[in-house]
Amino acid sequence: MLVHTSESSAAEGGKGVGLGLALGSALAFGGSGVAAKPLIEAGLDPLHVVWLRVAGAALVMLPLAVRHRALVRRRPALLLGFGLLAVAGVQACYFAAISRIPVGVALLVEYLAPALVLGWVRFVQHRPVTRAAALGVVLAAGGLACVVEVWTGLSFDAVGLLLALCAACCQVGYFVLSDQGSDAGDEAPDPLGVIAYGLLVGALVLTAVARPWTMDWSVLKGDAHMNGNPVPAAFLLAWIVLIATVLAYVTGVVSVRRLSPQVAGVVACLEAVIATVLAWVLLGEHLSAPQIIGGAVVLLGAFIAQSSAPTKGSGEPVASGGPERELSPRETPA
Repeated sequence: MLVHTSESSAAEGGKGVGLGLALGSALAFGGSGVAAKPLIEAGLDPLHVVWLRVAGAALVMLPLAVRHRALVRRRPALLLGFGLLAVAGVQACYFAAISRIPVGVALLVEYLAPALVLGWVRFVQHRPVTRAAALGVVLAAGGLACVVEVWTGLSFDAVGLLLALCAACCQVGYFVLSDQGSDAGDEAPDPLGVIAYGLLVGALVLTAVARPWTMDWSVLKGDAHMNGNPVPAAFLLAWIVLIATVLAYVTGVVSVRRLSPQVAGVVACLEAVIATVLAWVLLGEHLSAPQIIGGAVVLLGAFIAQSSAPTKGSGEPVASGGPERELSPRETPA
């Protein structure tokens, strides 16, 4: 009995640590847009900011890539797809979106990804989905209509909204790729290795697209402004690379090992709340009451879709691409 009690306490302690790591990951990811937008407004192209983020994180994660170099031979398509969609695609579209629309709005539009994943599961994989998941999709779509205030004729920049939607579509690729090999047991690809190579692939692709040699490097020597307050640009870049990318990914992966993917994914929904609050406080990006209500409905829809996912191998209808994904509990790799 004493041994059983000790094991239960240890398990509860592990879940507590996992919950803390998941919250830390959501906080780290949520701050990426808030730190990036002042750099963009200071004169850096959104693609250049993305390249700096991905290339810097790739250098930090390089030792892990060397350690898991066998993945290049075993899973080249997975690494290439992850780098193109989950790293380069999501971040490039998201950063381009926040250069035109508020950070909170861009991230909430990205939260259509769980609904789009359901579409993939239902119409491409021809697998049934639960009624709760379908309800989550309806709520997310309705909440999004409030966020973008469709009754005003889409007062937001249409290109910015389209870019945010593209980020959501790239996230679908992230969820689908995360499912690959997750049922292979010990043969499943190590998530940290996949992330490391994803960053390397993303950095190579973005180097060709962003052409960093044309970047105005002098911007990084000066200050950027957050709601009128000067902040060293180098500090913001360090935050984006070390905290909002490396630390966010690593804590996210470790948390999903201690929690179930469903629970970790639900906690990750807080990222949108964190990003919106930080943008409000640090950037002065205020949302109207209907937008706040709509954002809450979007998150509720994502929560329902994510938490209604059955356990793997249960034979029940799936709710999202979530129960199988093993790479990270992230809802959004922004």
